[in-house]
Amino acid sequence: MSKKRANGEGSIRKRKDGRWEGRYTAGRDPQTGKPIYKNVLGKTQGEVREKLKRAMEDNKKVDVTKTGQYTVAQWCWLWHENYCKPAVKDTTAEYYRSYIEHHMVPNIGSIKLNKLTTLDLQKFYNQTRQSGRAEKYKGMEDRSLSVRTVRWLHAMLRQCLEQAVRERLIPYNPANSCRLPPKERHEPHILPPEKIGAYLAAAEEHGVLAMF
Repeated sequence: MSKKRANGEGSIRKRKDGRWEGRYTAGRDPQTGKPIYKNVLGKTQGEVREKLKRAMEDNKKVDVTKTGQYTVAQWCWLWHENYCKPAVKDTTAEYYRSYIEHHMVPNIGSIKLNKLTTLDLQKFYNQTRQSGRAEKYKGMEDRSLSVRTVRWLHAMLRQCLEQAVRERLIPYNPANSCRLPPKERHEPHILPPEKIGAYLAAAEEHGVLAMF
């Protein structure tokens, strides 16, 4: 089977099964020193050439010796302990700990960090929005989470994955392309005219009448 160089980097060949394969060296094993090879597949030579180009560009952004080292759960806990807790208030750190324990670990925790996709996260957010609340009472019917909580989950996970990008564990942040539910709008509560007098009297009693 003949091989063809793709822009001087990697190699492309046609396999016996009719598909095209692009192969490239992703780095070297730190223990054995042997090359680490990876590949991409496609139906046409042109398709594989494009896939090979993207794969090699992404490979430059990661440390291939570490990319398979963590699951999502392992990285979330490591990030929480070493990057989150020292930088935020105790109450915020506790919220994040609860999010990791009750939402991320059961749903996406077993996925390898370098295999996590935007679609995985989108499904996670959608499922959590519909039925992510813990069942506190037997027969509890409404287990939907508020939009605010889902958006907080996303904000935390985006920070967590951004740190993974900085450490070259993943080439890009899959959370950046997710679509979130719009923020909830709360209708203002209008004070009835018959209660305005009592309201202003209370304000005067507390010394804040000038503000109102």
